[in-house]
Amino acid sequence: MVFSSAIFLFAFLPLFLTSYYLVPARYRSLLILIASYAFYGWWKFGYLLVVVGISLISYVAAWLSLACHETKHRKWAVWAGVSLDLAVLAYFKYTYFVIENLAPAFAAFGGYSSPAMQIILPIGISFLTFQSISYIIDVAREDAPPARNLVDFLAFTALFPQLIAGPVLRYKDLSAQFSNRRHSIEKFSSGLHRFVTGLAMKLLVADSIAPLADRMFALSHPTLTEAWLGALAYSMQLFFDFAGYSAMAVGLGLMIGFRFVENFNAPYVSQSITEFWRRWHISLSNWLRDYLYVPLGGNRKGTLKTYRNLLITMVLGGLWHGANWTFVLWGSWHGFFLAIERWRTRRIQGEVMRIWPRYIGWPFTTLVVLLGWVMFRAPSVSDAIGMYVGMIGLNGIALSAETVHFNQPLEFIMLLVSILLVCIPKAKFVVWGNAPTFASFVLFGLCTVVLMARTYSPFLYFQF
Repeated sequence: MVFSSAIFLFAFLPLFLTSYYLVPARYRSLLILIASYAFYGWWKFGYLLVVVGISLISYVAAWLSLACHETKHRKWAVWAGVSLDLAVLAYFKYTYFVIENLAPAFAAFGGYSSPAMQIILPIGISFLTFQSISYIIDVAREDAPPARNLVDFLAFTALFPQLIAGPVLRYKDLSAQFSNRRHSIEKFSSGLHRFVTGLAMKLLVADSIAPLADRMFALSHPTLTEAWLGALAYSMQLFFDFAGYSAMAVGLGLMIGFRFVENFNAPYVSQSITEFWRRWHISLSNWLRDYLYVPLGGNRKGTLKTYRNLLITMVLGGLWHGANWTFVLWGSWHGFFLAIERWRTRRIQGEVMRIWPRYIGWPFTTLVVLLGWVMFRAPSVSDAIGMYVGMIGLNGIALSAETVHFNQPLEFIMLLVSILLVCIPKAKFVVWGNAPTFASFVLFGLCTVVLMARTYSPFLYFQF
């Protein structure tokens, strides 16, 4: 089940909200838990065991860390919980990748040459794992209170508004809200507006651009125009798809009294890669900083180790997105430029200044991000190289006749609309204000029409 589906919009959500506001407050966490498990189980019921397993491992590990009085025992509890969580993630997400890359070595020693196993990746497992790890560490550090009870914690880990594709939540930010959160018509209305805005971002913008991006990336020898058109289309599709989901998650949270962290803040107006990562997928950026970059030493152990830590953090952040060398290279690409910008910042003396000159920062950052998205989107490194070859014009310049024939005017119109929207300075894509208006109802009506006319289109970040 996905947010942009008729079964969710016209059956699951109305039934859940009605039940939520009818049951006594003390039973609402249990209702959230039941609804979340039903939501997840709709996709593949058997994989609920994975969600429950990771949740129980994390709950017990955090409890043991508090129960242990000796520091070394507390550390063992934390390491055991984190390791088990990562082991589950590694099995589902990276087993095939590791075996596939080791297959040539196996073949050289007379073993089998290709893996025969088929492992289906549970959707949302990366987000679930990171949230569970942060709970273990925060409780052990006494940076967060332990969950009041098991039901609250299971409801947190399975919270259906954000379980599938984030934002990455931390229990310490929601613990007080589980015990006492405010509900009001204003808060519900604001959440409804955010949800409709996110739905429009997904259905009206991202899904309209998606065919154009897919078509360009499917070309075996794209021309300069086709390659850049594909890169631009995908960058807009990815933003409106993922930011749309995040807006819907925030909106659904508000409708039941929760305030989730914001996940995007106009990333495509960034003046540097450093600024881009403060604006793009903010919850993941903060998680990587607090639970990976800082424990590695951050910027406290010298210049070279700071650059190393930045690179390691971004490589592992790239690998978190998927088991493919494209994600490793994408993470390395961003890590390299983060290190370059850190070096430039160290060379600036006196008052705080821009990392890049005023008229270079935005175009340079946009170029780096666009080039990175090509590697992120391509099925393989060789496919990405094929796009880069096209981007420098080695396959010609103009659109081919076939591309002109199959591309639809609506795709180009929505691409232009998306570019205008993301280039609004300091915008957070709250185009229609902060509360439901007549425009919100119009948007929902348009989304309903589009939803009924189109085939199923999952969110891009479901695969991560």
